[in-house]
Amino acid sequence: MPATVLVVTEQFDVTADHVVTELTERGTPVVRFDTAEFPRRLVATARLDQDRCGTLRIRGLVADLRDVGAVYYRRPSIYQPHPGLSQADAAWAVREARFGFGGLLSSLPVWLNHPANIARAEYKPVQFAAARAAGLTVPPTLLTNDAHEARLFAKEVGPIVYKPLSGIAYTHEHGRDFIYTQPVQLDQLDDAAIGATMCLFQQAVPKAFEVRVTVVDGRCFAARIDAHSDRARVDWRADYDALTYEPIKVPGDVRAKTAALMRALRLRFGALDFIVTPSGEWTWLEINPNGQWAWIDALTPRIASAIADALDGRTAP
Repeated sequence: MPATVLVVTEQFDVTADHVVTELTERGTPVVRFDTAEFPRRLVATARLDQDRCGTLRIRGLVADLRDVGAVYYRRPSIYQPHPGLSQADAAWAVREARFGFGGLLSSLPVWLNHPANIARAEYKPVQFAAARAAGLTVPPTLLTNDAHEARLFAKEVGPIVYKPLSGIAYTHEHGRDFIYTQPVQLDQLDDAAIGATMCLFQQAVPKAFEVRVTVVDGRCFAARIDAHSDRARVDWRADYDALTYEPIKVPGDVRAKTAALMRALRLRFGALDFIVTPSGEWTWLEINPNGQWAWIDALTPRIASAIADALDGRTAP
């Protein structure tokens, strides 16, 4: 019987749905759950003095840890303690769940990707160091909380943009907004705002078009992205309706350097963003170690199949 695949993600995850469907059609056993279901609906038991001796039980399904061949770590929610606990007890229970249940999962041998590797790769300075070492072309980029240094940088490299470091979602008392890449003028480099936290500024690289490259165990699936609105030309995530996509081939040297980056970050999966300049140069922008990919209709079935291959052992980690 094929080894079981654990899919760890939130309840509504269309991207993971594609992979679960592909695995199910192959006859691969799948147990899907969200970490928010522990401990109220998900029960875990393990003997730590024995090799992978334990079970996970959820919604009538039982996964023997000895039968688990791989874990697909997507976008799980935070642990949810039992209702009725005091604030202090709830905080304690969540910490214990993270170190206990999370630790049990982390001890399993095969991941796409291991959460520790995802966490490390999400740091932009770590990404840039690895990308430079891999030989990828990276744009001039400044990390600072000093407005004077930001102004000097802008004068040195020409037009610049501001980019958030920790994701684009911004939650406040009135709801939720998104902070996309945005052009910054010299007179906007305010001492108080920049001094409040760490800021990332980058040269505004001239664009012919952009490319999203999704990598799964060394296999590249690339989509050319053409933007047809002013907002999308600055950051294509800001206006999906103004985008068109088509598959594109990744140049051999870029593929090789991308593979070196993936190895350095210990990732089997990654979503990489590039700008292709009017002269045809591929400039690397960032890698998302747990990026979305199901929005690229022309490539979705192939990416889902490649991830399924990685999880059921058809490609090597």
